[in-house]
Formats: sequence, structure tokens, C-alpha cells
Amino acid sequence: MNAIALDDERPALDVIEAFCNRIDSIKLVKTFTRTGEARLYLEANPIDLIFLDINMPKESGLAFFRSITQQTLVIFTTAYSEFAVESYEVSAVDYLLKPFTFDRFGQAIQRAQARWQSLRQPGSNTMESPEQTFLYFRVDFNLVKVTLSDILFIEGLDNYLKIHLKEGAPLVVRLTLKAMLDKLPARNFIRVHRSFIVAIDKIEALRNRMILIGDEEIPVGSSYEKDFFSLFRR
Repeated sequence: MNAIALDDERPALDVIEAFCNRIDSIKLVKTFTRTGEARLYLEANPIDLIFLDINMPKESGLAFFRSITQQTLVIFTTAYSEFAVESYEVSAVDYLLKPFTFDRFGQAIQRAQARWQSLRQPGSNTMESPEQTFLYFRVDFNLVKVTLSDILFIEGLDNYLKIHLKEGAPLVVRLTLKAMLDKLPARNFIRVHRSFIVAIDKIEALRNRMILIGDEEIPVGSSYEKDFFSLFRR
């Protein structure tokens, strides 16, 4: 695999370069301390993998990765654990928390190699990420993995959400409905009220302007009615 590394701290790039030199399956072809230079390089050169720092002064690694047009794998490197959730949302291969050991670095390379090989199999002729099937949420002091197919509906409570699941108590997370909707696949979830998002395939019945999911009745707001019923009739 051909790789580049982007980090605003040169010592961090030196560590990645030294580790890559010890692994035959990876070739680090270029390192960068500025996102603009890395972006220009990617526009002209195909790359299989990016080692990407998250916390950089002018543009975060996450924003940079979302902005590039080349489809490539990414391993995030950072000294801050609070960015882990966002890294999973862009289907990162791995998340290395600085300072990381060579053994931990090697594990990340093995994961990247496995995904890279699977994408090169017949029928997989692009580097598109696999369809997202789960999200991570910070609940209290933990990261909780939530499978999208387990979500029944989501209830908005000011700046908090209650994620209602098929089993167990609802999860309470600090997030807005708008931010949540941006994370969810549009073909599976729809906002039906200023306080509710529902999983389309979990709707059991409609009664007037009420959606029935299990024992719950969820109202369809007047400003969302047209879009909802148009989708539901299809």
C-alpha cells in the first residue's frame, strides 16, 4: 500500500516514517505538515492510505478527510481520545492514540491491509467505504456502539436525545436532532416532528396523523407531513 502522513508536528511524522520503514507491506511516499499541501498532492497522486492527525491548527483532520475527493483509507492519529466517535463515523480503519507503540501501529496496518485487500476483490473496484451499520455515542463517560437496525425512534429533548431501541432502556446522549439526522442514512430514517425522528422500517401502522411503533404513538408535525406521507406512500 502507498501511504502519506499528515501531522502538524514533525516529530510525530518521524515516528510514523520510522515505523513504516519496518513494515514491508506499507510504503510511506510523502509526509505533510499542512493540509493544503496534502490536498494538492492527493489531487494528482493516487494513495491507498492516509495517516492523519485530527487536532491541527487551521483545519482538523476530520474536516480535511471529508473534503478530499480521492477515496482512500484513513488511520487517525491524535493525542485526544474525545475524537474517537467522529473517526468511526467516517469509517476510519483505526484510531491511534499518541504515543502509540510499534506493536499497536502494526495492528492498525494489518487492519488496513485486510480492508485494502477486500476492496481489491472482484466486484469491489472502488475504494468506497462499506455501508454504515452502526454509530458510536458518548453516554456518560463511555463510548456506546449502537446498531442502526436496533433504533426504533429518536426523541429530542432540547440539546439531548433519547434513542429508543428494540431492547433495553433508551440511551440519553447530548446531541441535537439536526446533528443526529445528519449522521443517519436518509433512506432509513426520517424526521416527522420537531421532536422526533423515526426508523421507516419500524413503523407498524398509521392512525390519522399518529405513527405507531410498538406501544408508542408518535405525532406527525404539520410542517413534516407532506414529506413524510409522500415517502410513506412510495
